[in-house]
Amino acid sequence: MVYRLLAVNIDGTLLQSNGRLNKSTKEAIDYVHQKGVHVALVTSRNYHSAKKVAKALKINPMIVAQQGAFVGASIEKPMMVKRISEELTVELVQMLEKTVCQILLIHEKYSLGNRVNLPENLLGKTVMYMNDQNIYAQNYVDDISEELIDKPMSPTKMDIIFSEQSDRNDMLKLMKEMFPEVDALLHPGHKMTIVPKGVSKWSGVLYLADRLEVKRTEIVSIGDGLDDMEMIAGSGLGVAMGNADAEVKKVAKWVTRSNDQDGVAYMLKEFFRKQHPIEFLQKMNMLK
Repeated sequence: MVYRLLAVNIDGTLLQSNGRLNKSTKEAIDYVHQKGVHVALVTSRNYHSAKKVAKALKINPMIVAQQGAFVGASIEKPMMVKRISEELTVELVQMLEKTVCQILLIHEKYSLGNRVNLPENLLGKTVMYMNDQNIYAQNYVDDISEELIDKPMSPTKMDIIFSEQSDRNDMLKLMKEMFPEVDALLHPGHKMTIVPKGVSKWSGVLYLADRLEVKRTEIVSIGDGLDDMEMIAGSGLGVAMGNADAEVKKVAKWVTRSNDQDGVAYMLKEFFRKQHPIEFLQKMNMLK
């Protein structure tokens, strides 16, 4: 099998635990790219935060950001963006505001959050990715639903941290009954992410693959989180990091080293050294 698209998760996969990109990982990504393989960074982060990581690479990868709701190489001309409607956003926020929770509405150009006091241990478990304020505006208000009356917003996703896990579970049940237009993803701790129906990292990768005329069997996916499972299980070659959850490793065809042990670099160099450059294979008429 010839693989033509590499989809790599960012946090816990491409980056080390300290948030840095190892030199060997950067060189391995470039090595695969030089063979003519398309490269995509896949993340729950917003586009600008993902783009900062992309700039650290030697190449200009495609980006599947915001849990798969944004696909493209540039914010000016995205391939695809899926949103929660303005009306539905207001309804969801009004329901969420009945509990004690941190709400963050994510747009590719800015975010809107509420000011709320949550225990530091809850906030510490969740990374609300910070960006240069002059590039990605982060706005915080006391009452989001009131702000939306004057400034309607159609976000690509919503991140919520609840003060109590019971509140999160109750809200999940209500959402399934009342809002079939969205999906809810649960994360460790008290966090939930709301996305448009059918949106996921894997759906974003599949959209990109279709545009690039790449079959799903020609995709290599690498990840570590529960939201990477669908991508890993559905790809031609699904790879789990050594630091991945046990459930993720179960669906993977390959388990590599951890992100702090250069797991991505090890896997790519070990595997792709056996694959000839795509251009050579095309000249030899070896690609179907």
